[in-house]
Amino acid sequence: MSTEEKILNTSRIVAVVGLSPRPERPSYRVASYLKEQGYRITPVNPQVKEILGERSYPELVSIPEPIDVVDIFRRAEDVPAIVEEAIKIGAKAVWMQEGVINEEAAAQAREAGLLVVMDKCMLKEHQRLGGGKMAKDPVCGMEVAEKEAAATSEHEGKTYYFCALGCKKAFDENPEEYLKGGHQPS
Repeated sequence: MSTEEKILNTSRIVAVVGLSPRPERPSYRVASYLKEQGYRITPVNPQVKEILGERSYPELVSIPEPIDVVDIFRRAEDVPAIVEEAIKIGAKAVWMQEGVINEEAAAQAREAGLLVVMDKCMLKEHQRLGGGKMAKDPVCGMEVAEKEAAATSEHEGKTYYFCALGCKKAFDENPEEYLKGGHQPS
């Protein structure tokens, strides 16, 4: 499995550093796409309070919850400081978008145990790898990529996705039990 696949398949929370509030900007389009695919987006832009309906933070270290991957839309010379923050907050990966190349920062991230992608677009890689929407298993609540679900089940015209066959079996035996608990398909 490639580094890109590992990041896209295991990450759920993406901090987008340099996310613009302007829909015509690449950062906005990528973040919007990722959000539509089921990823949780955390904007990092000190100039605005909210982007894509999500609170924006001035820097990575001010984000109160864990971050899986830091997606960087900043100039290459800004990357070392961002990587230092990514390491400090315990991010699992750093993704430098197309045109963003900083070998020293990439080496620093790798030395700290982070996965690193450089000079590639998350949106394009997600699409290239056949990525699709994420869904919540209605039995255990685990997020599962629809294309990688262990099983699916149809109920009242909706498709439900399962991380394991045991979850599908439990759902099929009594779907109302799981649906009344607030679990809904993505």
